[in-house]
Amino acid sequence: MSKAGVHGHFGSKEALQLAAFDVAVEQFRERVPARAAQAAGPGLGRLLHLCDAWVDYLEREGIAGGGCFLTAAALEFDNRPGPVRDAVADAADRWLTHLARLAAEAVEAGDLPSETDPAQIAFELNGIAMAANQAIQLQRDPAAPDRARRAMHRTVGAP
Repeated sequence: MSKAGVHGHFGSKEALQLAAFDVAVEQFRERVPARAAQAAGPGLGRLLHLCDAWVDYLEREGIAGGGCFLTAAALEFDNRPGPVRDAVADAADRWLTHLARLAAEAVEAGDLPSETDPAQIAFELNGIAMAANQAIQLQRDPAAPDRARRAMHRTVGAP
């Protein structure tokens, strides 16, 4: 599509970026949290399914067969003011809240110790996924997905 065609359809580069980001968020929702919710009930089982689906997404199902559009957008827009950065930050906040909620459900189910900090679990899982995305995409490390799964499982106290 020509630049004029893109501008005519979306009105601006920013509108195109926001539309692309919205599509990426919806694809991620369908492939990671929705899949985990279907696979297991509340508790550690759901959290583990989510971790595995997340790594699968990073490894095979993201951008062109691997990688995370959301992580790439976060890295590109983290220090740029404006609506795209705001959309990326909002999506990241919602994701961390979702992860913390799943960790809290695992605590409530007795699957994690009562002193577990769900926000800390969310922070650590997100950090592992970001490192895995870089290792998969930038370093082309074939061991990265398995390392990420092991690290995520260890973070939540699972074998």
